[in-house]
Amino acid sequence: MKCLITGAAGFIGFHVAQRLLSLGHEVVGIDNLNDYYDVNLKLARLAILEKQPQFHFIKMDLADREGISRLFAESHFQRVIHLAAQAGVRYSIENPHVYAEANLIGHLNILEGCRHSQVEHLLYASSSSVYGLNRKLPFSTDDSVDHPVSLYAATKKANELMSHTYSHLFNLPTTGLRFFTVYGPWGRPDMALLKFTKAIIAGQSIDVYNHGDMRRDFTYIDDIVESIVRLQAVIPEADPSWTVETGSPATSSAPYKVYNIGNSQPVRLMEYIEAIEKALDKTATKNLLPMQPGDVMETSADTSALYSVINFRPETSVVDGVQRFVDWYKHFYH
Repeated sequence: MKCLITGAAGFIGFHVAQRLLSLGHEVVGIDNLNDYYDVNLKLARLAILEKQPQFHFIKMDLADREGISRLFAESHFQRVIHLAAQAGVRYSIENPHVYAEANLIGHLNILEGCRHSQVEHLLYASSSSVYGLNRKLPFSTDDSVDHPVSLYAATKKANELMSHTYSHLFNLPTTGLRFFTVYGPWGRPDMALLKFTKAIIAGQSIDVYNHGDMRRDFTYIDDIVESIVRLQAVIPEADPSWTVETGSPATSSAPYKVYNIGNSQPVRLMEYIEAIEKALDKTATKNLLPMQPGDVMETSADTSALYSVINFRPETSVVDGVQRFVDWYKHFYH
C-alpha cells in the first residue's frame, strides 16, 4: 500500500514507518521538524528511514492548508496514520496557542485531505489523557471523557469528535488510538525515561512528582507499533443499528472506532525508577516534589476491545522495556 505517516520524524511515527517499510509498503512521511525538543534526534531517525528506497520525506507543517491539500491530491494514499501533534501536557499550560494550531487546525487539514482523496482508512493518535478526572479503573473506551485536565487532553478529545463528524458526514473510516505512556528506544527527551536516565548517569538528582505516589500504564513502543499495524487492516464499518442510548461512545452508526492501546498493568513510578536504576546499575538521587498541574494519579487501560479485533494486547514488561531503552541510550549518546 501507499501510506502517509504524519510526524514521521517523531518517536512513534519513526517506529511505525520502519515497520511498514519492512513489510514492503511505500511510505510518505511528513514532519515540520520543530524545535520542541532536540532536532538532531529527529534528523537521526530520518537518516535511518531515508536509507529505504520506499520512503519519501517532505518537510511540511500540518497547518499548511494548501500544502496538505496538494499532497493528498497528488499522492492517492490508501492509509493515513496521523501521529503528528504538539505533545506534552505541561507545555500546553504555558503555550496553549501552539496546540490549537497543530492539534486542531492540523487535524482538520488531515481530515479534509482524507475526505477529498477517498482515503480507505485514517488512524490518528489520541491519548489516555482524555480520561482526565475519571477515577474508575481501568479506563474503558465505554467511559465518558468529558472532563480533561489539560489543554493537550482537550485537543485530543476534540480530534475524536472532529473525526466522528467526518465519519458521519462523509463516510470516512476513522480509528482513534488512545496511547498510554509510550516509552522505548528513540524516545522523546522531554519524557521521564530519557530525562531520568540522563540525570542518573550524570550523577544529578531527578524530580519525582507527587513524592512518587503515582501509577502509570507504561506501554513499550514495539507493542504500540504492532497494534497500529494490525489495526490499519481493520477498517471500521457503519452500524445502522447503533444508537447513542444503547451504544458505546467508542463506536457509532458511522464507520468510527476508538481503542485504548496500553499495557494494562499499571506500575508505580518508584518501580519504574527502580527499573532504570537496575539497568544503569546506579542509584538515583530523588528530589521529591508535589503534584504538577495537569497530572493525574493513575492510568490503566482496558484493552479488551483492542484484543477482540486484533488478537493482540501490549505485554512487554517495564523491566525488559527499560533495559532495551538504556541499551539504546548508551549506544546512541556514547
